Amino acid sequence: MPDKNFKDYLDLITNLIVEFSPNVITAILMLLIGLWSISIITKAFKRIMIKRNIEITLSNFIGNLLFWALRILLFVTVIAKLGVETSSFVAVLGAAGLAIGLALQGSLANFAGGILIILFKPFKVFDVIEVQGEIGTVQEIQIFNTRLLTPNNQAVYIPNGILSNGVIKNYTQEGKRRTDLTIGIAYNSNIKAAKDVLMEVITSHENVLKEPAPAIIIRELADSSINLGIRAWAENEHFFKVSSDILENGKVALDNAGITIPFPQREVTIVNKDS
Repeated sequence: MPDKNFKDYLDLITNLIVEFSPNVITAILMLLIGLWSISIITKAFKRIMIKRNIEITLSNFIGNLLFWALRILLFVTVIAKLGVETSSFVAVLGAAGLAIGLALQGSLANFAGGILIILFKPFKVFDVIEVQGEIGTVQEIQIFNTRLLTPNNQAVYIPNGILSNGVIKNYTQEGKRRTDLTIGIAYNSNIKAAKDVLMEVITSHENVLKEPAPAIIIRELADSSINLGIRAWAENEHFFKVSSDILENGKVALDNAGITIPFPQREVTIVNKDS
């Protein structure tokens, strides 16, 4: 009796193998060929986007999205070939996608912001920007956030949802920047002589641009000084050096010309109530 039962089970298994082996073999071949084809298609798609000068971050993201979408489609096709009902499986995937979307609303906002930034390009990698009170060089534009490197070498990650909906100040997009420096001189100084001295410092600097022309204006009649505003243009890579050199050389030149840069002063009157 046990031998008969064993033989029945063996016959059943044999029949199942014979019946389903063509589908299994076909499904395995579909899987292997599909995975190879998806890899080829994805690489070709990325190369096409790169040749069309599409942002590398967007190219990689769309390529990866296509890669996983094709893989999911292949998986559904393979299990359908094995005889598994796919309608309920697709419904489960849809419900899971909806649940994940509701749970990740904030991340989806950052995702949408990343796409907008990559498409409209308010800034690019290596631009110096100011956003959300942070100033730094853009190191990487990711799908969900952007990484800045501050002048003191701190990495700052800012969500793209905030970036795409906030004010962005891009210091390097135009290729050149204008200094906005202030130097104060004493009230008894000759203003024209001070302007001439400072203009000589500016125009003699090798990195100051001739166009737009530099300018020196009276910015303010302050409590202790006449504040002169210095406006000189420089290429982005020379901006900080130009600003520092103008302040340093301007101080030396004014000293040599006998023009005083005064300290803040305050007059204090002492009243003696007994007198």
